[in-house]
Amino acid sequence: MENQQDRVADDIVRDIEALADRSTQSIRRVRRAYSQQLKRESAEDVLAVAMALVGRQRWVAYELVYHHPHGFDVIDIDVVEALGQGLDGWQAVDTFGRYISGPAWRLAKISDDDIRRWAGSSDRYWRRAALVSTLGLNLRAAGGTGDTRRTLDICALLANDRDDTIVKALSWALRELVIWDPDAVEAFLADHDDLLAPRIKREVRNKLTTGTKAGTPRAS
Repeated sequence: MENQQDRVADDIVRDIEALADRSTQSIRRVRRAYSQQLKRESAEDVLAVAMALVGRQRWVAYELVYHHPHGFDVIDIDVVEALGQGLDGWQAVDTFGRYISGPAWRLAKISDDDIRRWAGSSDRYWRRAALVSTLGLNLRAAGGTGDTRRTLDICALLANDRDDTIVKALSWALRELVIWDPDAVEAFLADHDDLLAPRIKREVRNKLTTGTKAGTPRAS
């Protein structure tokens, strides 16, 4: 018999499908309403809703966990990888890294070795997940406070990966670290100059010199 958590997941899907405008903003309003409804439920129950939802509304499932007051209390590597099953594109990976794996790493719910293992995966999306997870360490909006060692450790593992989705993620990871430790990023570019894709070197150097990846200084 369908349990309560499955029914909540079904309700979320129904409410999203009923939207006339299925923009991110509109869908997020639905998610916020359910976050409010679920905020006094246990972390286990919210996780169960997310697990029931992840195959249908992946990023909504991730945000439900992220925005619950105790959402990460029951998170470990098995849970994280279960939530990541079926990653099939950069958008899915980036929401996973932003709302699940990155925060879990920062909170020591998953280990450096777990992220390194993803970096060595034959699956391009798990390799990208390793890089996007560094945002949990460095992105201020995600609670990051800067972590040069761990960020550059993962970047070094993927420095010569020429898959386009990895190249873009590596550039992103390094550009976020620029805010905290530009000297270390500059040194990384020099040390890995023969391995890094031209796009990475161009965008990161632009970020170092102008503050943007495009090389156009921000208006003052």
